[in-house]
Amino acid sequence: MSHDAMMMIRSDLVDRIDGIAAASSKIGLAALCEQIDAIRRIARLHRLDVVEGLASLIETATAYHGHGPVILSYLDLMRDAVTSEAQDSHAQAAYAATLSLRLSA
Repeated sequence: MSHDAMMMIRSDLVDRIDGIAAASSKIGLAALCEQIDAIRRIARLHRLDVVEGLASLIETATAYHGHGPVILSYLDLMRDAVTSEAQDSHAQAAYAATLSLRLSA
């Protein structure tokens, strides 16, 4: 895939994440899950493994705790992951650790 095509995909993902963040206080759980799942599927298709993993974590967290202010921490990290070139298992572990620290603070 060309660099320009990947930049367009990353830009689309950031736009989707920002849209969810902007509507986070008024979005329903079903709509949130649909939008996060769309991000997860796009990330998987384009080998953005860290983004896919974070999207899966959001889905799990909302299943257990609903969607509230904590969703913004996930979305913030997912936005960072979209722009990161590092998409390996080490990067995924680093993002998961960062999320854990943010949520425990």
